[in-house]
Amino acid sequence: MKDCNQCGKCCVKYSNGGLSASASEIELWEIFKPDIYQYVRDGKIWVDPQTGEQIEQCPWLRKIPNQEKYTCDIYYDRPDDCKHYPVTIEQMVKDECEMLEANDRAKLKQAQITLDKLMVDSRPACE
Repeated sequence: MKDCNQCGKCCVKYSNGGLSASASEIELWEIFKPDIYQYVRDGKIWVDPQTGEQIEQCPWLRKIPNQEKYTCDIYYDRPDDCKHYPVTIEQMVKDECEMLEANDRAKLKQAQITLDKLMVDSRPACE
């Protein structure tokens, strides 16, 4: 499995209403990160503060100029949905994740073990 190359596919794919935040995350944003909280409406995240409409792309995703890479403006304060991604190899295959190599696709169980080890500090291990 390759290191993440910051292709942004995961962020782009799940930006438009595909992510959620827990009530405690939203509460922390409301108290400590009002710039993030302004994009929350009725428990949904990444809602335009002016129109109340779901935003097509995460407002915190930034394309690095002259590169095919992205960064996250709220990386340390991002929702658990973002921190925990990717959860399964199947999800990575479906999302065309560029971290996967041919041997990962051929040996899914071993690839899942490798992924769980890589993600141990970011999310609970997949069972």
